[in-house]
Amino acid sequence: MSELQVQVFGTRKSKETRAAERFFKERKIKIHFVDLKERPIAKGELSRFVQKFGLNALLDLEGKAYERSNLAYLRTTEDGVIAKIIDDPELLRLPLVRAGKHLTVGEDTEGWKAMVTGS
Repeated sequence: MSELQVQVFGTRKSKETRAAERFFKERKIKIHFVDLKERPIAKGELSRFVQKFGLNALLDLEGKAYERSNLAYLRTTEDGVIAKIIDDPELLRLPLVRAGKHLTVGEDTEGWKAMVTGS
């Protein structure tokens, strides 16, 4: 069996991102952390999450960044919203976690457990 590796997209400030890191570290699973403050998420990578969950599921609708962005009032295309997300990762419900084909958004302990067990 190949060793599980997870990719965690988040920010150091995000407590949900830290929870994901802790979850996988406690299970001795190798984490590739992508700090979205330092390196924006690639459009192709973000598209995987959008295809699976839909754009609105990825947005942190309660967050200050969403309020500041005026996205609720702007008439914009999906590409326009994606461009804003790439510019401002705080618009996302963090973390975005990927292990192979398994994807999760936000703090999703059940989803992470499924990644670990491969179910």
